[in-house]
Formats: sequence, structure tokens, C-alpha cells
Amino acid sequence: MLKYIIRRLLISIPELFIISFMIFMIMYAAPGDFLDQYRLDPTISAETLEAMRKEYGLDQPAIVQYLTWLKNLFKGNMGYSFYYRRPVSDLIWERVNATLILSVSSLLFSWALGIVTGIFSALKKYSFSDRILTVVALGLIATPSFFLGLLMLYLAAKTNWFPISGMISTSYNQLSAWNKFKDILWHMILPVSALSLGSFASLMRYMRGSLLDVLNEDYVIFARAKGMPERVVIYKHALRNAINPMITFLGFSISGLLGGALFIENVFGWPGMGRLIYQALIQQDMYLVIASGLISAILLVVGNLVADMLLALVDPRVRLT
Repeated sequence: MLKYIIRRLLISIPELFIISFMIFMIMYAAPGDFLDQYRLDPTISAETLEAMRKEYGLDQPAIVQYLTWLKNLFKGNMGYSFYYRRPVSDLIWERVNATLILSVSSLLFSWALGIVTGIFSALKKYSFSDRILTVVALGLIATPSFFLGLLMLYLAAKTNWFPISGMISTSYNQLSAWNKFKDILWHMILPVSALSLGSFASLMRYMRGSLLDVLNEDYVIFARAKGMPERVVIYKHALRNAINPMITFLGFSISGLLGGALFIENVFGWPGMGRLIYQALIQQDMYLVIASGLISAILLVVGNLVADMLLALVDPRVRLT
């Protein structure tokens, strides 16, 4: 397995370079640049704008700008943010913890709830509870997460049951360690719910369909014909094979840990990577966008690698060589 991991990581290196170059070219091909907002200001002279172009390296050809960024990347420098006037790596490290808290909590909640309800729905096929879960799931799938977030925000504003925005309260620094934990947890309820419900609905339907397909296989019918207890048939034989496609899907879920909460973070004022990326796109902050895209691509590679290893762990038929 070690050789397989090393080989996969080596193959991913040129892929990451290609992805970063594609993101750079998309940003470069977009109309205008970061300095457009200053061109509308009559108090800023053309000489000042030209000096800023040279300062940010925007007067260089596209390939020169990319190669300069790539050379600095090998030195541990992910570039300089035009808008924030700070190193990109500093901005990302300041925001990444908030996004990981939100995204990981949402991932765990949606997957646990989705798998459990998916199994229940498959075992109660066409029952009243199955139909109710199906209606709820289809309704959540059809509802955009940001719209669900706005509804929850309206509920919070009307009832005062939950904080309206932010990650912490104004008195956070005066709280004890336990109360600080509770304060963050209280602020997480609405954004995590809005981010999780759509994913939970998709996972539930996916798990239900996968388990129903396996329950119709010959080996499951044969196991029942032998007189095996239903619990053994379901949880030892059927579920073990039905979970395999879900593990593959997990790899793609990991890639969205940093950028997947973009709209929800903006709706709830959560100080994470989503808001940072959104602002960077609006301001055409090129190097911040490239760095964020590169990190997402790395998470996709890592997620697929983790999924492959988990698949080999739960399914002895899979061999990683």
C-alpha cells in the first residue's frame, strides 16, 4: 500500500500544477483587473496607477506572472493579497480554523444522519415513514442551501432563539473555557444545520438506493434462505457492500471542506474561508484565488486517496498495488 500511496502522490504533482495554471488563466482572462476600482477614482493619477501595476507585477505578461508565483510557491510564499495587502498564507491560516470547525461539523452530522436514515428508509421500503423521509429529502435537495440559511436567519431574528451572525459573542474574551466552547457551539447551530440538511438529504437517498440494490443480490437471498438472522444478513453482508459507493463519495466531500461553505458563511457572517474567497473573487485578488483553488485541489487528491484506502480496508476484494 505504501508504494501505491507514493505513486498516487507523485502523479498528483503535475495535476496540481495544471489546476493552478488553469485557475490563473481564468482569472487573467476575466475582464479588467484589481486596479479597475481605482481607475474610477478621479483623485488617483495615471502615474499612480502605473506605479501600482508595477508594484503588483500586473505589467508583466501572464506566463511571467504565473512562473514568478510558482517560483515563490516553492519557497513557501503563496503570494501577496492585493486587497488585504498581506501575505496570502497569513490570511488563509487566520480563516481556515473557522471554516474547518463549520465544515467538519457539517460533514460528520450530515453523514451520520444520512447513513442512518438511509438504512432505515431502505429497510422500511414504501412504508409511511419511508414516504415521509422521501418527501422531506426531495424538498431539501430542491432547496438551495443559501435560501435555507436565509430562512433560518429570519427565524433567528424573529424569535431571538439563536445568534444572528458571527462565530462568537462580543463578551467571548471574558468567558471561561467551557463557556467559550458553548458560545461557539451556540453560534454553530444555524450555519451547520443549513449546510448539513441538503447534504444529508442527498446522502440518505444515495444510501437508500445502494442498500436496496444490494438487498436484491443473489448472495443476500441465499443468506436468508439458509436461515441466517435478518440482522446478520443486513448489517454483516448487505450493508458492508452497500457502503462501498458511499466511501468513494466521501473523497469528493473532503475536497469541499474549505470552499463548500461559501454562501453559508456569507449569509451568517461566519469569519471563514468562504467569505475570504468570495471577497477575493469580487476584487479579482488573483493570488488569493489561486492559493484557495490549489488547497481545494490538494484536498481532492487527499480525499480520493483516503477513500481508496478506506475502500480497501472494508472490502477485501480491493487491493491497492
